[in-house]
Amino acid sequence: MVDFDLRSANARLRASNPLIQCITNTVVQQFSANVLLAIGASPAMLDHEADAGQFAGIASGILVNFGTASNHQLLAADAAIDVANIAGKPWVLDPVSVGAVDFRTSRIRRAAADHPTAIRGNASEIAALAGVGLGGRGVDSTDEVDAVLPAAAKLARETGAIVAVSGPTDAVVAHIDGTDRVARISGGHEFMPLVIGTGCSLGAVTVAYLAAVRAGLADPDADVSAVNATEQSANGGAASAKFEAVVAAHAHFAVAGELAADGAKGPGSYSVNFLDALHTVDGDRLAQARIGLDTLTSANETAGEGVQA
Repeated sequence: MVDFDLRSANARLRASNPLIQCITNTVVQQFSANVLLAIGASPAMLDHEADAGQFAGIASGILVNFGTASNHQLLAADAAIDVANIAGKPWVLDPVSVGAVDFRTSRIRRAAADHPTAIRGNASEIAALAGVGLGGRGVDSTDEVDAVLPAAAKLARETGAIVAVSGPTDAVVAHIDGTDRVARISGGHEFMPLVIGTGCSLGAVTVAYLAAVRAGLADPDADVSAVNATEQSANGGAASAKFEAVVAAHAHFAVAGELAADGAKGPGSYSVNFLDALHTVDGDRLAQARIGLDTLTSANETAGEGVQA
């Protein structure tokens, strides 16, 4: 059984103010930077091969997103990933449009083989990366989240990553102590897919929560022993700490997504409200996120283990 302490996850994030290096697509760089600032992290958009590797040694964690990848970004990602793996720093892969075209797919598969801490994508992207689907339509998913959970579990087992699948209800899959765990996070709003950058920036937020775990900073009032997920062996405790961090990132987005709908007249006003809501969400609000925890069985079904309010 995995218990989530989302209050402490949020407290660690805000206490550590992690510096997140974003090698990400040019369409969302400003939005992603604003999102990181709103949640209490610091963004750095260093994505040139000349200094990406050196900066990865300074950063708390790295996001790799090949949405509009240039040759500079591809080489920068290679350098930053190498440094992150040597230093034991968390990095997240966002497999944007994997399966759509051959070269992009080959580069994303190569990155996935380099042991990302987490992989975050929509249902079609996760299925394609796991080798059981063709991918979606550009950045749009053509698959349902529940339908690709077996593929997500397969990907988690093969890569050692926590695998997050975005959709109307997000799902986060982790292979812990021989069991495939699935956390479902409800929330958000129908306007979210209409705002460019919500999915890509969620990858950055996921890195931030993972980096906060590594920092080992906890709420002094909480009964928490923060596990350094990247400097310990791949045991259940380390995997559970990473699982909690990825779930916390998705819960933060889900709660903020609901709050942002208040007063929003459309995608434009919603986008502004969303940044404000991300900043407003604290540990108490995060602890109220609607999360269901299940076990993925060999029959590709889930057995419920209760719901965290």
